[in-house]
Amino acid sequence: MPTGFNAGDTAWLLTSTALVLLMTPGLALFYGGMVRTKSVLNMLMMSFVSIAVVTIVWLLAGYTLAFGPDLGGWGLLGGLRYIGMHGIGPRSLTGHIPTLIFAAFQLAFAIITAALISGAIADRAKFGAWAVFVAVWTLLVYVPVAHWVFAPGGWILTRLHALDFAGGTVVEVNCGTSGLALALLLGPRIGFKKEAMRPHNLPLVLLGAGLLWFGWFGFNAGSAMGANGLAAAAFVNTQAAGCTGMLGWLAVEKRRDGHATTLGAASGAVAGLVAITPSCGSVGVFGALMIGLAAGVLCSYAVSWKFRLGYDDSLDVVGVHLVAGVVGTVLIGVFATAVMTGGAAGLLSGGGGGQLLKQVTAVLAVGAYAFTMTYGIGKLIDRMMGFRASAQDEQLGLDLAVHAESAYDHGVLGHGTTQNGNRRPSAQPGRTPASDVERQD
Repeated sequence: MPTGFNAGDTAWLLTSTALVLLMTPGLALFYGGMVRTKSVLNMLMMSFVSIAVVTIVWLLAGYTLAFGPDLGGWGLLGGLRYIGMHGIGPRSLTGHIPTLIFAAFQLAFAIITAALISGAIADRAKFGAWAVFVAVWTLLVYVPVAHWVFAPGGWILTRLHALDFAGGTVVEVNCGTSGLALALLLGPRIGFKKEAMRPHNLPLVLLGAGLLWFGWFGFNAGSAMGANGLAAAAFVNTQAAGCTGMLGWLAVEKRRDGHATTLGAASGAVAGLVAITPSCGSVGVFGALMIGLAAGVLCSYAVSWKFRLGYDDSLDVVGVHLVAGVVGTVLIGVFATAVMTGGAAGLLSGGGGGQLLKQVTAVLAVGAYAFTMTYGIGKLIDRMMGFRASAQDEQLGLDLAVHAESAYDHGVLGHGTTQNGNRRPSAQPGRTPASDVERQD
């Protein structure tokens, strides 16, 4: 290997990349458990197809536009030097790690960011339109923002000097505002605010949350780009914030509703993990505990905004990812310490309000860009091929209407239908079998 190659750091980044890639199947289970039975497979498929689509887009053009040499010196986009990964081989290094694994690590971030948006439009988006959206959105929204924040020469990183260690703006604010744009564009689900749309499988939700939490250590600690003390600090901060996020959400539930729920535990942990993502490399343990707690409490209230304001964010992408992403990014300006950042400090460490203003500016810039672009992309796709599923397909369920299968009808294509298309006999004439009644939503 060339001079400068570090085997230990490379091994850690290989491991971290695998952990982050696991997060998307974990997200699929998390989201899949939260939807109704008639759309669970479609929900899983929206995450899994994102893996395939984003990978192809990233390798062909996304990586070079995000991390290629800055185009024109404006800090807005990378150049085309690495189009199709041209010129990158096993001996190519980014810092002291192979460029190929660096590109794969960043690819894993792009995949889960796109997949996260799907939760805002669960139950009502056309699967084909979603796949097209993922490809276009990755190139036009995710890639530029990644360049702004993560790439040498990006304007948020090198000119604004806002801090974002692992993607509070690139991932969380980006997907949250994009999810809001699509939710407004597609409109609410049939029966929104009138019908109970409860999660169909809470154990699946908890399993998905556990996999997300596990993968988040690669997400945050891997962003140190080495097996070092900064990675260790990010690891501990991630655990701390996930725990206080969970406890904060449960405390609100207990006080407000009288019950601490399993869905609340999963959602609170995710809120804490989201909030610490941008700040895990900038704050100490105390700051991590406070940031996680703030996210858990605030997000537990924010998820009800959709009922008051009338937008149908099906699985609370706005209430959890956008809100917690903003909390974690902005509070860097309060809790950042020079020991962690090597220079910049927040209000509580005597750094004044300058860093706080930079953090707010980064959030507003990314949020405005992502919302505007996403709404435009969604509107164009809607005009060209239709983005929202038909009312008939939505009421039947996208599993049957789109994929011709059902997660809870083994060996059949739908409720009461065999694989050759014949109707199954009911238990008694004129009655639906009890097992089917239990599965209806």
